[in-house]
Amino acid sequence: MGDTPADFLEFAHARSDQLFRTACLLTGDRYLAEDLVQETLAKMYRSWRRIDRAQAPIAYAHTVLVRTFVSYRRRRSAHERPVDRLPEGPAAGTGDPGLRLTLLDGLARLAPKDRAVLVLRYWEDRPVEETARMLQIGQGAVRARSLRALQKLRVVLGDDLLADLELL
Repeated sequence: MGDTPADFLEFAHARSDQLFRTACLLTGDRYLAEDLVQETLAKMYRSWRRIDRAQAPIAYAHTVLVRTFVSYRRRRSAHERPVDRLPEGPAAGTGDPGLRLTLLDGLARLAPKDRAVLVLRYWEDRPVEETARMLQIGQGAVRARSLRALQKLRVVLGDDLLADLELL
């Protein structure tokens, strides 16, 4: 890839859906996820000439996305959550919608970094090393947070429901 804005537009068009799915899992809110993806792409555009395209800019994009999410959650206004609107309906073939909503609710009850660790490790299927690098924490911290967050999910969701999730 060259250093032209057309290359960035091509990248953004090709990867925005994947970034959006990850952002939805992190935030549990479609509109906030759109904002995070937009902010991530804006940050990437500003530093596009410095990004090494040979070392997968998508990894860089995911790192920026997760760090933007964690930073957003630290702000005081991030604790505002509308509760009297229904979630959007599931897409065809996405499994049990009630189970999916329960999982998203359980993830929403976790601390932002715990939630990010679970999404990156188990939904995105990223290795411990990459997750640690993206979150700027040690590999041992990723393992510890994973265990602790899964234990919290078990308390919130119950062991039977987590067994059902593993079947999805």
